[in-house]
Amino acid sequence: MTEPSKVIHVRNVGHEISENDLLQLFQPFGVITKLVMLRAKNQALIQMQDVPSAVNALQFYANVQPAIRGRNVYVQFSSHQELTTMDQNAQGRGDEPNRILLVTIHHMLYPITVEVLHQVFFPHGFVEKIVTFQKSAGFQALIQYQSRQSAVAARTTLQGRNIYDGCCQLDIQFSNLDELQVNYNNERSRDFTNPNLPSEQKGRSSQSGYGDAGGMYGLQATGARGVAFPQMANAAAIAAAFGGGLPPGISGTNDRCTVLVSNLNPDRIDEDKLFNLFSIYGNIVRIKLLRNKPDHALVQMGDGFQAELAVHFLKGAMLFGKRLEVNFSKHPNITQGADTHEYMNSNLNRFNRNAAKNYRYCCSPTKMIHLSSLPQDVTEEEIVTHLEEHGTIVNTKLFEMTGKKQALVLFETEEQATEALVCKHASSVGGSIIRISFSQLQAI
Repeated sequence: MTEPSKVIHVRNVGHEISENDLLQLFQPFGVITKLVMLRAKNQALIQMQDVPSAVNALQFYANVQPAIRGRNVYVQFSSHQELTTMDQNAQGRGDEPNRILLVTIHHMLYPITVEVLHQVFFPHGFVEKIVTFQKSAGFQALIQYQSRQSAVAARTTLQGRNIYDGCCQLDIQFSNLDELQVNYNNERSRDFTNPNLPSEQKGRSSQSGYGDAGGMYGLQATGARGVAFPQMANAAAIAAAFGGGLPPGISGTNDRCTVLVSNLNPDRIDEDKLFNLFSIYGNIVRIKLLRNKPDHALVQMGDGFQAELAVHFLKGAMLFGKRLEVNFSKHPNITQGADTHEYMNSNLNRFNRNAAKNYRYCCSPTKMIHLSSLPQDVTEEEIVTHLEEHGTIVNTKLFEMTGKKQALVLFETEEQATEALVCKHASSVGGSIIRISFSQLQAI
């Protein structure tokens, strides 16, 4: 233990923690005379008015784990007995090149949102994530590029520049964070590799949902910009997921969210089976089977990109003895009603988490399906018994990945594999709700 000092050293200070948060932690023990945020190191230094105040604080927090915004922080006496002006000026400025930039905005006369920052920084490379926060020193943002070269280029070009004439000056440093954690896509933070994050904490959403770009992304933009920007975020996410380029045949410019599916087998299809099939390509808002045309259905996807993926990969797929026709609908969305099934808040929507990973697995139906979320004690026999009514199973393989049981099942035809997925995704095996996707592997 370092000898008592009126300076307290705080570790594990995440970027979401503000100076004000730290002040609230230590103000009960006495007057705070100085506070230095070492952003580049995720640390802070706090100087109390005298040593007894600092001792009281550390004695209290020796028995009570201090936590800010759900994150544990760790406190000890600093090796400094006093904070000098030099320590304060240092502010943990990062000069070691890194793909994450810490941006402070001075003379901020106009509001700066994630969208504004993205427009300023994306010309220098693919921006993966942006987080903004307010400090007593001013408005700050962390900007994560895909590559370090992009971050270096952005800093070189933009350091000291103004976003608007005569104001909103950029002061750019390198952060030493390895990865930004983004929980919400809104005007304060955004993960461009995962466009399906919620806009706010669950329970607070009064948004109209996936079909409304502004509602989904929490944007203040109006008119065409309000729609175009989320579309751009999705384009970036899918391009990143597919290794930098969109799959052949995908334009990335479609903005129609609703898909018309025809030539269905009306005796065997229902809304949940359609959900299981289309949810491979995006989140589902709602589905409507057309009563006056029993072999037609409308499926409203989360956004235009996801609708384009569904049309591209499912056109001509065989299901229940019928070759599906899948096209964009003339209807922008499906009106809620007694004959619509709502899926917007379904926890079975696959793209609420790991969206980039899910995009990467998008493909046309194959003979091989991949099963996950299986019970730990499941056997190959149980899997075969669960699926064999849908067709001839050629081969199966049970394996473990990151401690979780998964399986591959190879059917004789793509149609049989598609039927198994449509009927058995989200069904229960041994008390576990299983998840089924198509696998692009050719053989087991």
